[in-house]
Amino acid sequence: MVTTTERVWEEFHVGLKHFILKRIPDELSAEDILQDVFLKIHTHIDTVREADKLQSWIYQIARNAIHDYYRMHKATPELPEMSYMPEDRFDDVVSELIPCIQEMIDDLPVDYRQALILTEYQGLTQKELAERLGLSLSGAKSRIQRAREKLKIMLLNCCHFEFDRLGRIIDYVPNCDCCSYPAAYSGSK
Repeated sequence: MVTTTERVWEEFHVGLKHFILKRIPDELSAEDILQDVFLKIHTHIDTVREADKLQSWIYQIARNAIHDYYRMHKATPELPEMSYMPEDRFDDVVSELIPCIQEMIDDLPVDYRQALILTEYQGLTQKELAERLGLSLSGAKSRIQRAREKLKIMLLNCCHFEFDRLGRIIDYVPNCDCCSYPAAYSGSK
């Protein structure tokens, strides 16, 4: 796959900046993170072999950079969380579910799929979505909320989830064949 950093910048920098700004408190730090993300993209873009995995790879770099930011900027030390599983299991579970979630998003009706992709992946605000699709702001909000609810129902029908005290997914067991279950965490090890 031949991809240039310039093409990736043109295609993803606006959406990535919105994605980072939703999770980082100030714009200067968000800009720094965006630059770090693109530095990593530039130095490792030749490792991406499949074009359809480029966007997922880029957003994973951004998520990791955001996690690094919060690790470096902890105001007070936290007590270690009492858990029977590794600290990064949450990230593992979410990463395992990404292909399944992407398929579910593809199965949503076009209007809902479009609303989720534009807001969650491309970083449009609800107001920008409303303007782009010619909807009222409340109509755009309703469409996003309904899309999220449909996706949630699809996920809950697909898998049984276990959550930690913060409401994060810590484990899951598929009810169907669409999501794979990692044997390493199923207790069979």
